[in-house]
Formats: sequence, structure tokens, C-alpha cells
Amino acid sequence: MQSFREALRIQRWDDHRYYHHCRINQSLHLVSALSFLVAYVLVFSNPVASALIGWLVAMVSRQAGHFFFEPRGYDEVNQATFEYKEDIKVGYNLRRKMVLLSIWAAVPVILLIEPSGFGAFAPHTDLAGFIRHTGWCWLWVGVGGLAARTLQLCLMRDLQTGLVWCTKILTDPFHDLWLYWRAPLQLMRGELRDVAHESGTGG
Repeated sequence: MQSFREALRIQRWDDHRYYHHCRINQSLHLVSALSFLVAYVLVFSNPVASALIGWLVAMVSRQAGHFFFEPRGYDEVNQATFEYKEDIKVGYNLRRKMVLLSIWAAVPVILLIEPSGFGAFAPHTDLAGFIRHTGWCWLWVGVGGLAARTLQLCLMRDLQTGLVWCTKILTDPFHDLWLYWRAPLQLMRGELRDVAHESGTGG
């Protein structure tokens, strides 16, 4: 268990120090964390609403921070190129994220062309039905993306790496809330960069 906890700590720290230098990104991760927590509460009572919040608010804000605000040049603090960081990333690097997000974006398009989802649903006849079917599909895209990368890590690396990463992803909203709750205030003070990276203390 201690080894599992240490591996989880390392994965979390590597993710933070390599990919969360920008206070805008951290602030968007705070929005994402809060949205995911709402989605967690709703998932058993209203899974469609949970999926819509998870993807449209939590994931969009989270990935916008990475794609648009996080620097991609040479990381002076960690002495690493962006390409190196992408190559060693345990979870979804930008290339893998693009694949996952492409599948996510394709879902409503497919449902517009094929309202039954190729037989998965009774064809929707109104906007509410379309949204309901999209939410269900997005829920399974999320579950599938998590399960697929976990299994891939278990097979390509080892069982613990896969289980640690899965645990990290599921608990990220709680950890991000604790880690980045001050980010909006720091951003309003004009601090665009997390200077704590330089001292190795985290955000």
C-alpha cells in the first residue's frame, strides 16, 4: 500500500510540475474540479446530466487550459523539452487527448446522421431525445477512455501503474480543488506563472 501511495504521489507531482505552470490553466482546473464533483454527485441519479456537465464544462475547461494556456517550449524549471514530457506522460498526452476528443465531438454528429445510434437507441424525435442520447454516449466514451488507458498501462507497464493512474484520474477533482483553490486570487494579483515550481514546493 505504501508503494501504491508513493506511486500515486509521484504521478500527481509529475503531472503538476510538468503541465500546470500557468495560473490560468490552474484556475480552469479549479472550475473543472468543481464541475466534476457536481457530475460525481449526479452520476447515479441523473447520468445524462452528469455526462453533459462532465464533458461540456469540466472537460472543456480542463483541456482548454492545457491546449491554449500552458507553455509548450523548453521547460527551464524541469530541464525538459515539451516532446520529452509528452513522450513520458503516463496518461493522456496531447496526441491521445486529440483522439479522445475527436471521438467525443463525433458522437453528436453521428447521432444527427443516424438517430438510433446504429440500433443502440430508439431514434430520437426531438431535441430532448437527441441531448439524452448524446449524454448517454458521452458517459460511455468517458468510461471507455478511462478503462482503455488503464488496461493499456497494465499490459504495457504493470498492474500497479495502471491502477495508480486510474485512481489518480478519479480523485483528480478532489486533489485539484486542494491544489488550485488559490489560483484565481493569485491570477488577479497578476501572477501568471506558478513560481512555486521553481522551488519544488508545488502550487
